[in-house]
Amino acid sequence: MPSSMFTRLLTAVLAFAAVPVIGPAVANELAAPPAVAPVPSNGLATTPPMGWNSWNHFAGRITAADVRAMADAMVANGMRDAGYVYVNIDDTWEGDRNAAGDIGTNAKFGDMKALADYVHSRGLKLGIYSSPGAKTCAGFVGSHGHEDQDARQFAAWGVDYLKYDYCGARDIYPVTQRNQEMLFRKMGAALRAAGRPVVYSLSQSGDFDIWRWGPQTGANLWRTTPDISDNWESMSQRGFRQLDLSAWSGPGHWSDPDMLEIGNGGMSTDEYRTQMSLWSMLPAPLLAGNDLRTMDPATRDILLNREVIAVDQDSAGRPARRLERQGDVEVLVRDMADGSVVVGFFNRGEKATARLSWQTLGSRFGKSAQARDLWQHTAIDTGSPFVTTLPRHGATLIRVGAGQ
Repeated sequence: MPSSMFTRLLTAVLAFAAVPVIGPAVANELAAPPAVAPVPSNGLATTPPMGWNSWNHFAGRITAADVRAMADAMVANGMRDAGYVYVNIDDTWEGDRNAAGDIGTNAKFGDMKALADYVHSRGLKLGIYSSPGAKTCAGFVGSHGHEDQDARQFAAWGVDYLKYDYCGARDIYPVTQRNQEMLFRKMGAALRAAGRPVVYSLSQSGDFDIWRWGPQTGANLWRTTPDISDNWESMSQRGFRQLDLSAWSGPGHWSDPDMLEIGNGGMSTDEYRTQMSLWSMLPAPLLAGNDLRTMDPATRDILLNREVIAVDQDSAGRPARRLERQGDVEVLVRDMADGSVVVGFFNRGEKATARLSWQTLGSRFGKSAQARDLWQHTAIDTGSPFVTTLPRHGATLIRVGAGQ
């Protein structure tokens, strides 16, 4: 037999020998995950979650020491008292599994229970990250086949929030809506069975209209867009996209256009103020993504504006809607629990002027209406139409209540 033919034959035999013998049940599992019943709501996140996430600034460089430092900063700079309570670790904390299959941390993190205890001692809550794949987006150990085990481990550590990123599952299953939904339901059920209240956040870029079936997974929020970047185009596209999805978002089940880039340096102060304004109007989760230890005054003023935060956290959870468009200026309005309305003017172009007749908001808003500028922190004269001059990519927010 010619040597080349022998080599090919030997290669084929070895390859066949290396193929595992699997039964029909295993073959079906590899084709599609088993069906999981819809998961009931956990009753959490009645307003959009607020906190901090490590990815936008630290990415894979995040360590336990950094997390402790962010928790300390959130207490010192007033963020905790303003409502930012979640300290969320994104990808790259994961270590290997032990012989029993329990997941551990890597050398950057060490004792996760001790870290959770520290975060809790500061009056904050700890978030963590995983994936329904065997690997996470960054190639670390995922939760596939260990969902119940990991949920119990997260509960034992004292985890309060889970970001569950679909990435790695694409290497195991065909990418279909059914497969994604069943895998997300599986972890949702596991979290529920573990017995600890955990806010459940899904990340998969908004594929297959996740807002339509996300509630069936037991999740509290789900990404509706690809990852955000620290620039105007990325931020504005993701933010304004949510206006088309408003019917699917509300208390306990929020559309998530991704984290805040405020303070990371890629946008102007006006553009960062616009992100805070738009996310609060939607409303969306407010998860800061900057280094909280080194914030300049402008960044601090944006993130800690209590009047704007109050819009985001309004108990009614009603989403914003388009009122009108004046050239490049989008005018949005949002109904609040106390009967007031918040009007947002968003300039998507160069410097512009916008105006509003109070009667446009309804018959109860006339000359006796009371109005306030939420960025200038000043009362507005309602005796004449409202006029605002907006810088390039700038925003104005006003809150209007009916007069006595």
